[in-house]
Amino acid sequence: MIGLGSGVRVLVATKPVDFRKGADSLAALAKEALGQDPFSGTVLVFRARRADRIKLVVWDGTGLVMVWKALDEGSFKWPPVSDGVMRLSSAQLAALLDGLDWTRVHPPRRVSPKAVR
Repeated sequence: MIGLGSGVRVLVATKPVDFRKGADSLAALAKEALGQDPFSGTVLVFRARRADRIKLVVWDGTGLVMVWKALDEGSFKWPPVSDGVMRLSSAQLAALLDGLDWTRVHPPRRVSPKAVR
């Protein structure tokens, strides 16, 4: 899998999409229907009606990159189907792509450093 840094913004389109769509069509969908800029470097995650397939689209600075994955067995853990988007951390996205329950992965709490005397 392509490595994602911890600061990467990941957005999941919670409503299933037509999986015949390619990177350009999904980017247009992100802009028009979801109100997201597909050329911002944000990882956009799309699901098929059957929960066993996933597509990621991201602008890497030189072009759109699309990653497609289908599970051989089982299905991906998805949020409830609704209109809109949901944000995930890069660790949650990694769990989702591995077919794990991403809802059990929580980002670390931000801690401010203590003053040194």
